[in-house]
Amino acid sequence: MKIAVLMGGTSAERDVSLATGREIARALTAKQHDVVAIDAAGGRLIPLTGTSGGPATGIGRAPPGHGELVALSSSRLASQLEELPEARDADVVFVALHGGAGEDGRVQALLDLVGIPYTGSGPLGSALAMDKLVSKELFRSAGVPTPAWLVAPAEGSGIEALGGYPVVVKPAHEGSTVGVSVVRAPEQMDEALECAAAFDGPTLIERFIPGRELAVGVLGDEALPVVEIRPKHDIYDYECKYTKGMSEYEVPAPISPACTAEVQDLALRAHRILRLSAYSRVDFRLDEEDRPWCLEVNSLPGMTSTSLIPKAAAVAGMPFEELCDRIVRLALE
Repeated sequence: MKIAVLMGGTSAERDVSLATGREIARALTAKQHDVVAIDAAGGRLIPLTGTSGGPATGIGRAPPGHGELVALSSSRLASQLEELPEARDADVVFVALHGGAGEDGRVQALLDLVGIPYTGSGPLGSALAMDKLVSKELFRSAGVPTPAWLVAPAEGSGIEALGGYPVVVKPAHEGSTVGVSVVRAPEQMDEALECAAAFDGPTLIERFIPGRELAVGVLGDEALPVVEIRPKHDIYDYECKYTKGMSEYEVPAPISPACTAEVQDLALRAHRILRLSAYSRVDFRLDEEDRPWCLEVNSLPGMTSTSLIPKAAAVAGMPFEELCDRIVRLALE
């Protein structure tokens, strides 16, 4: 099968996407597919020769700067996709993008328009999952517990309504915890708001849930084993995700069977209420009374061989190469 892996792009998660895309390309090549790699920053072809397939290759401790991303945005992906035979003639496009146009539904809508099958969710589900404010409203309507929140700016009374400090400040339209801060005192709020405001969209102020970090992958219509993440920081932030030694993982998570079943059920409910398909990753905090709180759903989660969904799939008996192949088959179904 001819597969075009779409990676890179111009979001703050570009480096993560490049690592994901290279790992996916390696895995699909190992499954005897004819694979090409395309950078969504203008549709340039990416050479795959010499790709080591190492985890998190090229991911720094911080996302790329605004100036670097703007410099990559000079050409239009739409015209490039129509002109590139490598994309036009592909049996399927594996969307290995994170954040920005790759995860908010715009690239999916473009692929629909040019008539190329692709992996992951469609434009609507992608857009719903990327917008944390809309997601949280939908979680609440579906009975999926999510931490209380408000939209910045907020006065002191608003913070008190969340239970007081600490709170989490985050951009509503970013992933990989880009621009996220834990604010423990009023004097830290301005800096956190300024950090979040550097990104598009509104800023979310959310109640901080002390406890454990869990993630549940959804593949097809089934929940994978629960992963527990033990980051060195208060939250599983960008540095903890992509810096070796900054987090520890355990799969399946050492929680009770009842808690496991509850978290998996909530993950499926969140996945479905956001109109997602094929696969996703649902992130939770488990409080000190073992109550799960859904933080967000990633419609295009990280897919290096050491990312969370591959870890869970491996425990379920599905090696990384088979997982990537299964996602392709879901796209064609």
